[in-house]
Amino acid sequence: MDEQATTSAERPNLAAVAALAGVSASTASLAFSGAGPVSDATKARVLAAAAELNYAGPDPRAQSLRRGRSGIVGVVLEDSVSDAFRDPMNISTLDGISDAIGASGSALLLLTENAEGPASFRTVPIDAVVLIGCSTRLAGAVQVFRQRGVPIVGVETEPMDGVLSIDLDNRSGTRVLAEHLRGLGHERVSMVTLSLDAAHSRGWLTPEREAESEGYTASQRILGVRDLFPDATGWVTAASTVDEGYRAGLEVLAADSGPTAIVAQSDLLAVGVIRAAQELGLRVPHDLSVVGFDGVRLDGIAPIDLTTMVQPAFDKGRAAGTGVLALLDGEDAAAQVFTSAFHRGATTAATTAAKIAAPPAR
Repeated sequence: MDEQATTSAERPNLAAVAALAGVSASTASLAFSGAGPVSDATKARVLAAAAELNYAGPDPRAQSLRRGRSGIVGVVLEDSVSDAFRDPMNISTLDGISDAIGASGSALLLLTENAEGPASFRTVPIDAVVLIGCSTRLAGAVQVFRQRGVPIVGVETEPMDGVLSIDLDNRSGTRVLAEHLRGLGHERVSMVTLSLDAAHSRGWLTPEREAESEGYTASQRILGVRDLFPDATGWVTAASTVDEGYRAGLEVLAADSGPTAIVAQSDLLAVGVIRAAQELGLRVPHDLSVVGFDGVRLDGIAPIDLTTMVQPAFDKGRAAGTGVLALLDGEDAAAQVFTSAFHRGATTAATTAAKIAAPPAR
């Protein structure tokens, strides 16, 4: 057997399968795709021939070229995939996206904004892209996608031309928390924020850090506190985790003239702050009030009933997925802003001064 025949035997093609099954190549193709009027008997004969020749089916890469689509929707995450999956909000948002696009037959490809080479979201073949909470550094990449005609949806990203925005009331929602604390008599309020830069550097929230922030969600939530407490200090964390909240809590509570209340920018950070306070002998909420943001179900932290803003992460993701499908079909899609709901838990209380000033109950 010559080399060409050996190669042909090792790599069977659709034409060989069609010949063995006694059908045309187009009929064999339809038998594999299930997209045309092929009888069950013919389909069975084609699949039997494919099994005999050890043929796995048409190359999906060739099919993608013919369709002009890859069948892939890229989802770009700000953090590494492992860090992203530690945050219940990301999981719920991804669940919503998947629920929306599942029926279309498209697959989700998870990418990170800092990945380079073949794994870079700037170079992989995708039909559309969803940016989740990504930094403000992505304007250049967004311009490339626009030039390629790739639909772009941004979930809690900085507003950009050509990007369908699916946003959350981060500033006004945080302002609700700040108003709640002000109503309880708190004046010394500190923040524990999400990451503000690509290096995920920790440290005190300085005017310089705040001005140079690349974290859109974090900056919006900072502004919500500033609306009521313009001089509030804070600590910037490296990630939205309980451990980072614990570390931040120790730093903030060790400062001179420590706060009577802390606004944590996620529920995970808030739980860490509470654990730090407990280790330092502070009672929550008697000595320190703590609020979070997200409204996630946090297993293993009972009996903490956190005061927080509950956001509709699944619905937000589903809106992003629905927007992707509309844009791929050439339809118009409207930007949306979702609203979070205040949940008064058991981690906030009036300050001692407010209690003294309160009129006696009748």
